[in-house]
Amino acid sequence: MDHHHNHHHQWRMRLLSFKNATIALTLVNLLIFLFLLQGFFTSSSRRLLSGLLQSNFDSKLRYVKEAEEIRLSMQPLELIKRVREIEQESSGGQETEQEKDVKQNTAVDLSKRLKDFRSLNDASSLKALEEWRKRKIERARQRDLGKTGGLSSSKTS
Repeated sequence: MDHHHNHHHQWRMRLLSFKNATIALTLVNLLIFLFLLQGFFTSSSRRLLSGLLQSNFDSKLRYVKEAEEIRLSMQPLELIKRVREIEQESSGGQETEQEKDVKQNTAVDLSKRLKDFRSLNDASSLKALEEWRKRKIERARQRDLGKTGGLSSSKTS
């Protein structure tokens, strides 16, 4: 038994030698270092990622604001104003039934064109709309001159 106890004591001494203790302490320090390093990189990458996301959000927000400004600047304000004038004229005034129908049809037509313009929203449709408006105004003037026999002067717009 003494031999067994002595063998056990040597094994314990070998296990607790300075060399083994140094190796164990080095491994523990290495694990702690890796854990801290991983935490450092994770937090810095989070800061970097949140900075990139904020920058991306700011640029998208700026893009949306610019698009909204462009959309508002592309609105045909004169056409909208004219449609409102026609709607007001058709709602109040002593006019013949035929004049009301002409103005109502014109207002509906202008309103439809305005909706179409908003959906297309480009320069070529704006030009086409302007030409159409001029033709409509000229036809209305000719009808007005035809009805009055050319005696009254037509309005200029």
